[in-house]
Amino acid sequence: MSDTKQQDEILIEASTPEQAIEDIQQYLEKKQAAYDALEENASPIERARLQLDVAEALAGMGRPDEAWDKARAALDTFVEEEQWEEAVQSCDVLYQTAQPASLIALAHGVWLSVTYPVDPTLTVNMLNYVVDETPPTADGAAVAAITAHYIADIRAQGDQHKSLTFLTKQILANVAKGHSKVEDQDAINAWLERLELLDPDIFLPRLSLVLGAIVPPDQWWFDRDALREKLPQ
Repeated sequence: MSDTKQQDEILIEASTPEQAIEDIQQYLEKKQAAYDALEENASPIERARLQLDVAEALAGMGRPDEAWDKARAALDTFVEEEQWEEAVQSCDVLYQTAQPASLIALAHGVWLSVTYPVDPTLTVNMLNYVVDETPPTADGAAVAAITAHYIADIRAQGDQHKSLTFLTKQILANVAKGHSKVEDQDAINAWLERLELLDPDIFLPRLSLVLGAIVPPDQWWFDRDALREKLPQ
C-alpha cells in the first residue's frame, strides 16, 4: 500500500460519517481520474492496482455491483501476473461487497493467502472472516482459527509476531469457548488435541475441505494445481 493511500485511509477513518462519504467520493474521483489517464501501454499491474483502488472506494460508497466488477477484473490480472498479496486484497474487497458470490471470493482469498507467503496480517484477516461466517459449534471455525495462529507464528517476525500471535490466540480462545465452552488454557489445549488441531499436516488438509464446502469444484476461478507449481521453493 502506498504512503498516499495510507494517508487517504487515515483521513477517511478519522472523519465524521458525513465527512467520510465526501472523502471517499474525492478518493474515488482521484483514482478514477488516474485510471482514465493511463496510457494505452500502461502495465497490467498498474491498471489493476487502480481498478482495485476504485473498487474499494465504490464499496465504501455503497455501490457493490460496480465494486465487484472492478475488483474481480483486478483479481484476474493479479493472479496472471503472480501478484499474490494484491490478489488476496482483491478477494477481500469482493468479500466486502456482500454479493451472492462473496463467500466464494473469500474462499479464494483464504486459499491464496495460506498457499503463498503474503503478509501474515492479511492471511489472519481472511481466516478470521471464515471464523465470523461459521457457526460457533462447527469445526470449520476451529480449523480456520488454528490455521490463522499457525500462519502468524511461522511468518511474522519481531513486533508483528508478538502482536499478531496475541490476536490469533484470542481468536482461538473465542472459538474454543463458542465451540465447546472451554476457557482456561489447559482446557483449550485438551480441546485442540481432541479435535486434532495440533498438527498442520492434519489441520491444513481439513482447511481445504472447509474451502471445498464453500466453493463447488466447477466454480474455482483459477487452476489451483497450476498455481501450486509456482510456489517458491
